[in-house]
Amino acid sequence: MTAARERSTGQAKVIPIETAPSWTPNEGDGAGVGAFASMLADAVGGALAGRLGPVAESVLGKGWEGRAANGLAFLRRRITGDYEVDEFGFDRELTEEVFLSALRPLAEKYFRIEVRGIENIPAEGGALVVANHSGTVPLDALMTQVAIHDHHPNRRHLRMLAADLVFVLPGVGELARKAGHTLACNEDAQALLERGEVVGVWPEGFKGIGKPFADRYKLQRFGRGGFVASALRAQVPIVPCSIVGAEETYPMLGNAKTLARLLGLPYVPITPTFPWLGPLGAIPLPTKWTIQFGEPISTDTHPPEAADDPMLVFNLTDEVRETIQHTLYRLLVQRRSVFF
Repeated sequence: MTAARERSTGQAKVIPIETAPSWTPNEGDGAGVGAFASMLADAVGGALAGRLGPVAESVLGKGWEGRAANGLAFLRRRITGDYEVDEFGFDRELTEEVFLSALRPLAEKYFRIEVRGIENIPAEGGALVVANHSGTVPLDALMTQVAIHDHHPNRRHLRMLAADLVFVLPGVGELARKAGHTLACNEDAQALLERGEVVGVWPEGFKGIGKPFADRYKLQRFGRGGFVASALRAQVPIVPCSIVGAEETYPMLGNAKTLARLLGLPYVPITPTFPWLGPLGAIPLPTKWTIQFGEPISTDTHPPEAADDPMLVFNLTDEVRETIQHTLYRLLVQRRSVFF
């Protein structure tokens, strides 16, 4: 696996990733590891097929045998290192079997996300999804990842561009890499788009998720339009994405700025429940979400070198921002309640 590329001084740098799996058995130990994995899987499978079978059916329901077999096969592959990651660290199997499975109940049962316009994401080839960012904690990005994978006919994966902070937090950076995230920089975005991936970007960044509740659903500045330049160079469509419901999950009433500076964080939120309720205050409110994917904005009507035209990039950036903002207003007028 190749390490991510270094940028010149003054530009963002991609945090290098380690070769996965994180350990590799010695040549003489490979057979022993494989034998141990098979023995473990056979032992668990035998127990479930024996006396534990009726208990498993009562707890897991019908069809548990197939799910158990798939789980044991997954376990065997993880133990033996028989899985693949790409040069950015994306682990497709781990994402599908673990990460998305863990997030799915939150999307379907807790936030009850309604997904609209999924047909606007192409069946194949690259596309850049640009969305509004909100909610104090970036749950909106994770929920968009679930929505695209679960609702798109081709079960496409969203490769998200994340802030530098994600990759310096202990343990978080490695998990983010495996889930398909990469650093929010033009080079990585263009590389993924040219490979035919669906890439997600939230141009408001921390200004969006950390804005006061009084400014909810008012888009912040979209930066210099680097995402538009990447789409132009890769000749892929831009899909505006509008998310309603995330703003109210953690209503941010204040910001403990002194504590934020001490911790090296962009903000430390004060909400109606946090920090007053302690750990319970970290539970998001069960708001009703809508994720709307708008009609794609074509970039292939311009040559790739048009990415160097600052006026064109500015105009396209403004078009994307205005499209998302107007869609947010329309969805807000249509919704019945924050929670239903």
